[in-house]
Amino acid sequence: MKQQSMNLNIRYDLPNEIWETVIPVIYESMEGWLGFENDGIAYWFSVDKTKKHIWTSVEPSGLLFVGMMKDDEWKQWKLKIKKIATQKLGFKVGEIELGEVDS
Repeated sequence: MKQQSMNLNIRYDLPNEIWETVIPVIYESMEGWLGFENDGIAYWFSVDKTKKHIWTSVEPSGLLFVGMMKDDEWKQWKLKIKKIATQKLGFKVGEIELGEVDS
């Protein structure tokens, strides 16, 4: 396993309704979903950052996902969340840094 990260073009300034209703549905649809911890951060697989895990943070640059997984697992997890988020949000969700979407 190794450290992984991605920054999706899901902007911090989307309407509250999206953050409160749509984003949780996207999160819950993903393998390993644990929920929101007391710090308000979403977690998958484990909150123990020495084990397989993913957590997310809303940043000015987009929705940041950080975790520790095997490369092949991470690649599949990323593909799935991008696909689901694109369907639920109604716009192409991807990583600006990789040229998947416009800024």
